[in-house]
Amino acid sequence: MAGRGSRLRPHTLTVPKPLIPIVGKPIVHRLVEDIAKVCEDQIDEIGFIIGELPESDQQQLIGIAEAIGAKGVIYTQDEALGTAHAILCAKETIKGNVIVAFADTLFSANFKLDANQDGIIWVQKVENPSAFGVVKLDANNIITDFVEKPKEKISDLAIIGIYYFKDGEFLKDELQYLIDNKIIKGGEYQLTDALENMKLKGTQFVPGQVEDWLDCGNKDAVINTNSTYIQYLKNENLVASSAEINNSVIIEPVYLGENVVLNNTVVGPNVSIGNNTSVTDSVISESLIQEDSNISNANIKNGMIGNHVEFKGKTQNVSVGDYNQITL
Repeated sequence: MAGRGSRLRPHTLTVPKPLIPIVGKPIVHRLVEDIAKVCEDQIDEIGFIIGELPESDQQQLIGIAEAIGAKGVIYTQDEALGTAHAILCAKETIKGNVIVAFADTLFSANFKLDANQDGIIWVQKVENPSAFGVVKLDANNIITDFVEKPKEKISDLAIIGIYYFKDGEFLKDELQYLIDNKIIKGGEYQLTDALENMKLKGTQFVPGQVEDWLDCGNKDAVINTNSTYIQYLKNENLVASSAEINNSVIIEPVYLGENVVLNNTVVGPNVSIGNNTSVTDSVISESLIQEDSNISNANIKNGMIGNHVEFKGKTQNVSVGDYNQITL
């Protein structure tokens, strides 16, 4: 979680990307719940690797771990030295069976994690493999190669950033080896180098293929992820009992947080509105509006509006960060 989230600015100027809400819960909270669903065993401990983060946000992360019955531990990466370095910051937690996940992605999967495998690397088929790290498989479904952004199409199975290791101590040793020997690529210590060394020493990695891979890298991706994820939850009650709906129409699925007020408004489909936000005389669809904001006389589609925002305007495709006042 130590990245700056620069592609999602202005929303990440005040809130780290993994704490941006998807259908009312932070991305990292959704990710923890999704991982817990595919684990047959209880998760004992979650290490959150962060950069600079206020104490209130750190306590929120501890609460996310405790919500699934796990202990939460905070680790800080003081300098951005790559994925391998970031993971090793949590070396006190890396023991036994370990899952490593990058907290800017969500997924949908219908399998249970097989803890007897040496290692699992979760992948998804993509149309343009050249933009991703991919894996190659042999006839026995064992991963033979890790290839970063291949120029030629050698595989369409992209690594989504979630990994399982049966032997956490072995992973930790290989990460430490990279640091001790200053094995750097592109100016950073790379996790894929540790994976390659583990494979050469006998670890058999297999793919875990997900049904949906939902990116949260930029504004449009977050809105698409919110729209997709809300479809997963559409059979649940997504409207808080404290929400006040006056002369308004809801086109489901729609998420309304606590104390949301709608006046003379059409909302939906695929809209999330956070706690204590009011919307008046507006039409909102395919959008994500966060907490403590006031929206009026607006026509918004594919919009993302932050916390504590005052917004009036007819524009549709809009991205407004926290604590702004805009009249169009």
